[in-house]
Amino acid sequence: MIELKKDERLDDLERNGYKIIQNPNKFCFGMDAVLLSGFARVRKGEKVLDMGTGTGIIPILLEAKTEGRHFTGLEIQEESADMARRSVAYNHLEEKVDIVTGDIKAASRLFPLASFDVITSNPPYMTDAHGIKNPNAPKAIARHEVLCTLEDLVRETSRLLRPGGRFYLVHRPFRLVEIFQTLTAYKLEPKRMKLVYPFVDKEPNMVMIEAVRGAKSMIKVEEPLIVYKEPGVYHDVIYDIYGY
Repeated sequence: MIELKKDERLDDLERNGYKIIQNPNKFCFGMDAVLLSGFARVRKGEKVLDMGTGTGIIPILLEAKTEGRHFTGLEIQEESADMARRSVAYNHLEEKVDIVTGDIKAASRLFPLASFDVITSNPPYMTDAHGIKNPNAPKAIARHEVLCTLEDLVRETSRLLRPGGRFYLVHRPFRLVEIFQTLTAYKLEPKRMKLVYPFVDKEPNMVMIEAVRGAKSMIKVEEPLIVYKEPGVYHDVIYDIYGY
């Protein structure tokens, strides 16, 4: 039996009977993490690292959805990492999923170089100059680049991916120019891009990118993903990604 601490809850992931421990007073995973788990491609036998895993949502979902061999989540906040480890234990995934407490900026010292086939990340979207920081430290760290920057993430990803390995990132469209510049500077070539729109008549509020280490330049812009048919009603593809 897994212990729930004060203010924690157990949420159903609607996949393989898996559940995840979260604390709504700290930070809960959002749709962006779930959509990234549907966008990422993990082949049979591959090793996967999720940078800034929070409570472990992406490794747990990818274990449920793919035939990857092993999944690792790296998280700097021990409280979140502890929730992730207890979720892994609750779902009896100890042989398939590891949670490591550590700093993204030092990731290439924590793991062997070029040792992962796939790296995923749902990083903080905002720089220090963007918007008002949440006074709640865990939420601020999750949303603003308080503890690591986009360049830190991309640099360490480039070091840890094998040649030809794939990086999957979800971010905000307003930083696309910076994202592409940073990826290509570290020899991660953008190959696929999908924009996510809340409604068909609204601007996109998310972008998902696949970049390949050492690939040649050519990108495929996939058909957009529209989240809602109408307020409160998802398009069918969203239900499919969530597993409802």
